[in-house]
Amino acid sequence: MNAIETPPEARVDSFATRTGYDEAFLGPAVPLPVPATPDVRTVVLPYTHFTVVFRPDRRLAASTAVCIDGAQLLEDVPRDDAWDFDPRLPESQQSGNDIYRDNPLDRGHLVRRLDPVWGADAEAHLANADTFHYTNAAPQMDVFNQGKQLWQGLENHLLDHAAQFDRKLSVMTGPVLHDSDPPYRGIQVPLRFWKVAAFIQDGVLASTGYILDQSPDLSRDRDRAMAGAKGGPPPLGPFRTFQVPVTDIVELTGLDFGPLPAADLMPVTRAPAERWKKLESYDDMVLRK
Repeated sequence: MNAIETPPEARVDSFATRTGYDEAFLGPAVPLPVPATPDVRTVVLPYTHFTVVFRPDRRLAASTAVCIDGAQLLEDVPRDDAWDFDPRLPESQQSGNDIYRDNPLDRGHLVRRLDPVWGADAEAHLANADTFHYTNAAPQMDVFNQGKQLWQGLENHLLDHAAQFDRKLSVMTGPVLHDSDPPYRGIQVPLRFWKVAAFIQDGVLASTGYILDQSPDLSRDRDRAMAGAKGGPPPLGPFRTFQVPVTDIVELTGLDFGPLPAADLMPVTRAPAERWKKLESYDDMVLRK
């Protein structure tokens, strides 16, 4: 063993103090989203202020959940972009740099880097570093557009909305994992991502759900998409962000979201053509029943 290497068991032990996502963070219990059926194998990985529910068969997360304390966020913690494997899982079960090398794919944070970065200084810096594990990443195109900008700023907008209730959020995020996702370098690239936010509004639990769609235009790119782009990454479309009923996210993902479908602020009786509300700006969001 190289003298400067850390033994694998020591790296695993270093995660023993991570308490992860707190389901009682808001007061009312908001459980970790897990598969509703026991035949889907997952591994629960606690980090600092967040937890990843990981699917080794897909080498990606099934879900993540983070507690965000907006009143204690540290905004000056620098990023170093040093991504690591989680030593609690075999590297072969994770999507490492081989997925992102020499192509236009980004390591898209599922739990945003800044969301768990709050509390005491050492705790916040540890949370920052924890978000840079491959278990918390999924491939996204590196093109930045309005849809992606909206997606990346959802938490900030919701924190401002929840200002009168201590600016606390519980946010769940993950890829929509379908069997038809296009193959690439030993994984299947998700075409959609979901997010469900929970917060206290008017003294009671409230929730909202969102979908980020990066599906390609299959009328033009179907053959390349389904074939894994003949060695290159599958073509992905421009980011489109929608607010959707939480019940639709339950159906798409097969995850159990506990009380959040019943707490959804978006009416589920909307006409089918308007059931998924495309967001052009934050003013389009439905945050009141």
